[in-house]
Amino acid sequence: MKRILYLLPLVFAFTTGCGPKSAPAPNNIPEGTFSGKFKYIHEHAQTGAVDSSSAQIKLQIGQSTFAVTGDTSTVHAGSFGTYEVNSYNTAIDFFDKTYPITGTPTKFHLNGIYSYTYDGTNLHIIAFGAFDTLGYGYTLIKTGN
Repeated sequence: MKRILYLLPLVFAFTTGCGPKSAPAPNNIPEGTFSGKFKYIHEHAQTGAVDSSSAQIKLQIGQSTFAVTGDTSTVHAGSFGTYEVNSYNTAIDFFDKTYPITGTPTKFHLNGIYSYTYDGTNLHIIAFGAFDTLGYGYTLIKTGN
């Protein structure tokens, strides 16, 4: 009887170790080619009037670099640079190499810290300006690797 008690933990370890494995967690770090809409919304603090603009863009994200192309003629600038991802906090920090040294670009640049969600296909990137009167949003779909 005592031998059986000693064997039970061993049998339990073998049977649970050989069972079906759970699927690995999806990679929450976006990489590949994404296409979709950039939109900015601005509410004027004094008047409450709301301005908005949008553009269709393409975002290519490599292992450590990114590039923005697409409709970059009026609203959003074409750009490139590096980025860092904090997948624990779902934050992504873009370092745009084309961002003007003066700090006052004429078009929007993908530059700075953004919150993001990514499910393997859909990538949403958002940021808010001072006093939450300015918001930037990218709604993109993965179109390639």
